[in-house]
Amino acid sequence: MNNNKIDWLRKLTSRKFWLSLASFISMMVVACGGSESKGQQIAALIMAGASVIGYAIGEGLADSSNNQSEYKGQHLKED
Repeated sequence: MNNNKIDWLRKLTSRKFWLSLASFISMMVVACGGSESKGQQIAALIMAGASVIGYAIGEGLADSSNNQSEYKGQHLKED
């Protein structure tokens, strides 16, 4: 198994990943002269986007799983 391969699906649904990213970007905004308020707004937007991405991926996986089980059920009925 290739240990260098990144599981992007798992990363994109990880709350730790998104919190780390939001924290890093908001701190960079403040370090580059932006206000703390602006950093907080940016972090909030990142977390809102993460919620949408996580929901969309989760629903997609659930739909995919349901479609596969329905296909298997139809295949068994035909036999």
